[in-house]
Amino acid sequence: MRSSTKKMAQQVFLDKEKLICSICFDLQKDPVTIPCGHSYCLECIQNFWIGEEPKAPSCPQCRQNFTSRPVLVRNTILAELVEDARKAELQPTSSERSGTGPEHVDCDFCEGKKLKAAMSCLTCMVSYCEQHLQLHFSVAALKKHKLVKATLKLQENICIRHDEVIKIFCRTDQKCICSLCSMDEHKGHDMVSAAAERAERQTKLGLDQQKVQQRILNLEEDLEVLQQAVEAINLSAEKTIKESQNLFKGLICLLEQKCSEVEQKVTSYQREEVRKVEELQEKMQHEITKLKKTEAELDQLSSTEDHLHFLNNYSSLSDLSICTDLPSFEQAQHCFDDALKAVSETREKLEETLRDQTTKILDIVDVFLPEDFRSREDFMKWKDFMIAQGLQKNLPQKNATERKKKENLHTSL
Repeated sequence: MRSSTKKMAQQVFLDKEKLICSICFDLQKDPVTIPCGHSYCLECIQNFWIGEEPKAPSCPQCRQNFTSRPVLVRNTILAELVEDARKAELQPTSSERSGTGPEHVDCDFCEGKKLKAAMSCLTCMVSYCEQHLQLHFSVAALKKHKLVKATLKLQENICIRHDEVIKIFCRTDQKCICSLCSMDEHKGHDMVSAAAERAERQTKLGLDQQKVQQRILNLEEDLEVLQQAVEAINLSAEKTIKESQNLFKGLICLLEQKCSEVEQKVTSYQREEVRKVEELQEKMQHEITKLKKTEAELDQLSSTEDHLHFLNNYSSLSDLSICTDLPSFEQAQHCFDDALKAVSETREKLEETLRDQTTKILDIVDVFLPEDFRSREDFMKWKDFMIAQGLQKNLPQKNATERKKKENLHTSL
């Protein structure tokens, strides 16, 4: 409903006269509809009827008379359209953003060509260049004002409904409000200052950052294990193929045929297992990239001095999606050694037993791992198996800085 309303607001915004109150000639505030169908600001129509007393109340546009003051009904759809129109009106256009880059902010006090603003005052709700900012450093009363880096989001600190500075956070409705809102529709709600809410959520944001960092470290370690698995599978497969070829060289044509069958099976198994591991690598690398992007956004949000910008953007960033546990599959690393052993045993047997032994070899090689790990616990068991087999001995060593980072992160958690 809300998204469709925004689309409607964009369509009608070019014809802003439809949203204008015919009494005050401004965008309607708290629009209400009277029985004849026309809409006005709540305060405007009430004051208009006070001026008409003792005559019967009438519509300012169509002049329809009413025997008594009609019940004023809030026009919800129109109120949403007006709110979206106000927000769109507050957004600076590309032509208004002079200077360098989209974050350039003009000084509100400069006449003619405006200089680039250096800081914005959250008390005055105005942006100042270096020259006009000096009063805030020299006048005692202005020294108490809250100055932040110049921002285009200054209007986010103003309540669209009451034109008051927003300094309160309503925990009941999870919304930033002004002092007048707190005495109106938010009366009796659980409310704190925006600064207090920011301080509380800042602590949680730090924990979220640690979780993201820990997840990145875990995934990087798992990625190294998977890379080592690829190397181990390739080495084992190459060794099996090479020694099988040597064992079958001196045999008759039947033995050469069976050797070719074993080679094809091992090669097929090698390709399939490498494919599965590489798919897992790609999936993990993609998740690491996403998590690093989230970490960067959390760092940027953590350093902002604008409480309202922080609160308005925190929820979407703090809702960290927990990636599913790695799927698991049974290990068949030993099949290469078993296959090679079977080939050696076959060499020592007589020709009449060759067919049976070759069938055994092919059955041993024909062991495929399941498509996925079922859980992270299964993956860790497989990882321990890899370590026991000495398949991690060539893992690249982390540099001293990264090792220190990991130790500090484990300690903080």
